[in-house]
Parts: sequence; C-alpha cells; structure tokens
Amino acid sequence: MVSCKLLFALLLIFFFVLPPSSNAHLLKACQFQAIYNLGDSISDTGNLIHEDPASVFGRLPYGQNFYRNATGRCSNGLLIIDFIAKSAGIPLLDAYLNASSSKTHGVNFAVAGSNALPVEFLAENRVIAPVTNSSLSTQLGWMDTHFNSTCQNSKACTEKHKKSLFMVGEIGGNDYNYAFFQGKTIDELNSMVPNVVKAIKEAVMRVIGFGAARVVVPGNFPIGCMPIYLTGFHTNDSGAYDEFHCLKGLNNFSMFHNEQLQQAIEELQQEHPHVIIVYGDYYNAFKWVLQKAAILGFDTKSLQKACCGSGGDYDFSLERLCGAPNVQVCDKPQERMSWDGIHLTQKAYFFTARWLIRDIFRKLQCVS
Repeated sequence: MVSCKLLFALLLIFFFVLPPSSNAHLLKACQFQAIYNLGDSISDTGNLIHEDPASVFGRLPYGQNFYRNATGRCSNGLLIIDFIAKSAGIPLLDAYLNASSSKTHGVNFAVAGSNALPVEFLAENRVIAPVTNSSLSTQLGWMDTHFNSTCQNSKACTEKHKKSLFMVGEIGGNDYNYAFFQGKTIDELNSMVPNVVKAIKEAVMRVIGFGAARVVVPGNFPIGCMPIYLTGFHTNDSGAYDEFHCLKGLNNFSMFHNEQLQQAIEELQQEHPHVIIVYGDYYNAFKWVLQKAAILGFDTKSLQKACCGSGGDYDFSLERLCGAPNVQVCDKPQERMSWDGIHLTQKAYFFTARWLIRDIFRKLQCVS
C-alpha cells in the first residue's frame, strides 16, 4: 500500500509543481479564431522544406512522432506553437508556403534558420546567414500579401484580427547563433542586440497596423544550456558554469537580449494602449522544466545530451548533425530534453508550453 506520507508528497507535486492539466485548453477562454505566427526553427511547421526540399528537417528522424512523417518541424514532434494552438482549440497552423493547405484558422510564416535582421545587414557586419534569406521582413511581406488576398477590405481584416492571436517570434536567436559560431565575441554581440530588438519592435508595430489586438513577443532561451553551445564553448573553468551546468556568460547574454526586448515591449504598450502586448518568457519556461526535470520524467543524467546526434560529452557535433548518415537516435526520446542539440524534444516543448501558456494567459486579459 502507498503510505500516507508518500501519497501526500504525490499530491503536493500534482498541485504545486506540475502546471495544472486544465492549462491544456486554457486559451480557449480567449475565443481566438486564428493564430498568425512569425519566427524561426522554434516554430516553423514546414516553410523551410518548401524553400529547400533537400533540408534534413523534411525527412526522418525529424517528425518521427507524426506517425513516421516528417513535417518540417525541427523536433521529433510538436512544437510550442502547436501546443498553443491546441490550448486555443485551433487546428495546427499550416506553413504559408504550403499552397494546398487550409489557412482559415491562421497561418505560420516562420522559417527555420531565419533572422530578425535582413541577411544584407548581417553580411555588412561579416555574419553569413547560411540557411534562408526569408528574414523577419520577408515574413512580414508574406503576411501583408496574405491579408490583402483574404480580406475583403481593411475594415474586415481589422475586425477579424481583433479575435486573433499574433506571435512575433521567437526570432533573433539565429542572428546571434550565426555570429557566435562565426567567431564573434559576447562583447561584439552586445552591440548587435539593439538592432535585433529594433527589428522585432518594428515587426510588432507592423502587426498592430494589420489590426492585431493581442500580441505575444517571445524572448530567447538560455542558450548556455544548449548542447550546441556547451560543445562549442566548452571550458575547463568550473566557475563558468552554473548549478545546472549551463554556461553563465551565454545565459547572461540571453538575459541581456530579453531585458532589452521587454523594455521595447513596455514602450510599445505605452504607445499602443488599446493593444495587449505580452512578453513570452521562454527563458524562465525552459529553466522551470530544467529545474523540475526529474519530476517530469526526464533522465537527469542526459539533460544536456542530444537525443539525435553524436560525439563528445553532449552527443553533439557540428560535423555530424541529426539527420546525417549513421547519426543515431536515442532509445528513449521521451526522457530527453534536447532533440538535436539545438532544438527540444516534443516532451520538453510540451512542458515549456504548459508553463508559458499559464504565464501569458493571465496577461492576455481574455477574461474580465
């Protein structure tokens, strides 16, 4: 029999540690009719593989949870944007470049590998964007084209968008990723942050111009916890790591970006008091999952190891990425947080989304 003490402990975990299961449909109270998403590989549901059919994201093991069907998602399964759609009671968002898809419930404009800044701007600063030219400005152009083709007039569009959720990001992470792995220092990238934040701020202003009434603007993850950075910036200095074996300097950089972004959101909110603009705290959502990993069923000995990858302490190598020949997938993806060393597993995204949905719901002011 289960002892009374054990039962009490389990109840404490259920009520005070795990996000309530009702969060799964929490956003239904907002009665959103559509979701429109801008971003990169954190939320791309198929645009890159339409641009580049040879992309590894369009073949297994990516998307293996989709009944052995890769969809262009950079994970083994669902992403945060998928769980947000599910919580809102809206079908999963189709990629804009998928011409045959239904777009009545929203559109996903995100492209894996995209940047907040135009590729030309990055090139001027000696940073090459190797994956796609479809930066944030391109995605906004697609959004404009889509609305012009689907709305009878601007008034009709505005009315529809009052009942829609707009996600502007996560975006900007690749601007930093490419720069870091092309030799830029943290000090050099600190000077890039205002430009990235300015591009995101201008994107929010654009979607407000489309009639958006509720906008979520996600920040960056703690990049110092990711296998790609733990591998690329490994050091023997134990003081460089925090209690979760994340690189403190890189996490501080993520926090610097997030602080600048939150300041920009506050400015936008003052300028547009009729619009609800919410910061999406991906940083603390991820840290919460990391802190509660054991309770959530993750293998605490492999928290920062890629499930799909090979090489080194973190099962990650830039020379042999997930999807390359003979790169193996771990036996129990459901026990891993990192899918390919860069992106998370479906399970990690699920719990990250649960935390995030609870956090943004109260700020969206859907219920008076």
